[in-house]
Amino acid sequence: MSDHKTAYITGGTKGIGFGIAKILLENGISVAFSGRKREDVMRAEEELKQYSENVLGIVSDVRSLESEQEAVKYTVEKFGRLDYIIANAGLGIFKPLDELTAEEWNDMIETNLTGVFYTLKASVEELKKTEGYYITISSLAGANFFENGTGYNASKFGVVGFTQAAMIDLRKYNIKSTVIMPGSVATHFNGNIPSEKDSWKIQPEDMGNLILDILKMNPRVLPSKIEFRATKPAK
Repeated sequence: MSDHKTAYITGGTKGIGFGIAKILLENGISVAFSGRKREDVMRAEEELKQYSENVLGIVSDVRSLESEQEAVKYTVEKFGRLDYIIANAGLGIFKPLDELTAEEWNDMIETNLTGVFYTLKASVEELKKTEGYYITISSLAGANFFENGTGYNASKFGVVGFTQAAMIDLRKYNIKSTVIMPGSVATHFNGNIPSEKDSWKIQPEDMGNLILDILKMNPRVLPSKIEFRATKPAK
């Protein structure tokens, strides 16, 4: 097995996942990333190749354990190892409780919460081999509840609790786990179209640089939970 590090990022076709992939590729880390739609995966893979050829786009749905198992298999077949997992895929639907449908609730829970479990479950044996790192992207909504956020809050609170408990389970294998809780990020989330109006927000590349800094830390330290905010308040 080579010493060249490899990351697998879920939800990597745009936004936070794409920004993380870009920074890791620029810093010599091979990247596999996934998305649900083939056309989005192919477009993102082509764009990311300008930073490094060591990139692999995979069509996978984090709501399916079998799909994530296939994604991990493809990653290891391509790069020979798997060192870092960034469980980033997520969605938000914001409605009053009495208007939120069961389908919308389930879609958020299955994607945002069950998805991080499936991604870890599919990859944990590979992480044991490399004494790797498991990182989840939650949200400040994982600690702060708000109106119209029942489903989203429930899923993101769950991601925080899941990752913290997984950290305790995994550290005996020298696998590290961190949950990152960003505030406002300049992405397409919730129908937003990033523009100059979002310049005050965290940028996707900022998320990538944060993860790069985490991965560079001395192995004896573990930042198990990180709240990550824009410096200035919302405009």
